[in-house]
Amino acid sequence: MYALIISGIIPLLLSFWPGLNFYRNLKRLFYTIALIVIIFGLWDVFAVLRGHWSFDPTGVWPFRIINLPLEEWLFFIIIPFCCIFTWEALKYIKERVK
Repeated sequence: MYALIISGIIPLLLSFWPGLNFYRNLKRLFYTIALIVIIFGLWDVFAVLRGHWSFDPTGVWPFRIINLPLEEWLFFIIIPFCCIFTWEALKYIKERVK
C-alpha cells in the first residue's frame, strides 16, 4: 500500500505543473483509467475465483471489493496514472528541449 502511495504522490503533485497542463484532459484520463480498471479488475476477479492466484492476507489490508484487496484496485488506478503522466511529461520536456 505504501509503495502505491509513494508511487502516486509525486506524479499527482507534478501534474499541476503550470506549463504541463496535465489536468486539462481529466475526462480522457478518467475514461482511460476506468477502462483499465474494468478490464484488468474483471480479469483479476475471475482469476481469483478460479483459484489461479490469491493474495496473502498478511500482506494486504482486510478490506476487499469484489473479493480483491483494496491495494489491487488502487494499483489499477495509480500505476496507469503514473504511466500516462510520465508519457505526457516526457512529451512536454521534448517540446521544450527543441
